[in-house]
Amino acid sequence: MSLYPSLEDMKVDHMVRAQMAQYQAPPPAYNMNPMAVATAPTPGYSLPAPTAPGSNAHMYPALGDYMGLELSQDVIALNMPEYQLQTVHSGGAVSNLIAPISSQSVSLAKATVTGAIRQVVLCKDKDGRCGLRLHSVNNGVFVCYVQAGSPAALVGLRFGDQILEINNVALAGMTMDQCHGLLKKAPTNGITMAVRDRPFERTITLHKDSLGHVGFQFKDGKIVGLVKDSSAARNGVLTDHQLLEINTINVVGMKDKDISKVIEGSPSVVNITIIPHYIYKHMISKMSTSLFKELDRTPAV
Repeated sequence: MSLYPSLEDMKVDHMVRAQMAQYQAPPPAYNMNPMAVATAPTPGYSLPAPTAPGSNAHMYPALGDYMGLELSQDVIALNMPEYQLQTVHSGGAVSNLIAPISSQSVSLAKATVTGAIRQVVLCKDKDGRCGLRLHSVNNGVFVCYVQAGSPAALVGLRFGDQILEINNVALAGMTMDQCHGLLKKAPTNGITMAVRDRPFERTITLHKDSLGHVGFQFKDGKIVGLVKDSSAARNGVLTDHQLLEINTINVVGMKDKDISKVIEGSPSVVNITIIPHYIYKHMISKMSTSLFKELDRTPAV
């Protein structure tokens, strides 16, 4: 075992320290961001060990708000009462893990929710594009569009993820054009990003019945009903939740008939990613519906 930190650990340490510099205020008492070590997204990559509760040196910035939406315990209890905290003990540290995924299937690798800050490394395609669009909201920068099959999609970037850094440059306070400029000037390979997952999402594995149904109804992408004793009912699908991905295919902004086609074209095992409609509604209001119309005419960077 080497007594010196590896190059990857030094990169992660730099990433974390740069982010902590943006958050000088002490974190709120309710921290929904797990500090447990997350599953490594790439071979050989590991996050630094978590700090003990009560320590002044928190490893990650606390997620007290999301796009300006307060996520205090009172707000959660009022608007999302089905989400109860589960205390997880890991290496002496206590974490609050919310809405874990329903299985650890290999097919869910791209959709796995770490609940913490993660690092992704991507490249540009033959046209010199990464395949995503960013949007600035409340001094934060968020993914508003990911092109199917693009480098951004292949590394697991998704609508609503918060981008904290691009190539060690902190994005807090930057405009959308400034962020896109960083991507355009970035080299073809080795583009690193520090990413925070969108909160309260859940990925669930469902199985089609003999008729090809998974057991839920939806309207405008929002789950509005469950079929008794169906796969959806047995595996914990919740109403008042918005469909975000189906088998890692982004369905945000799709019409219901197109979402149905994605489900029908899926194999017998269907992985869906959902988020409380309360949070999704806030995301859309901040992103604005006109933004989605613009994406149809504007190429991704």
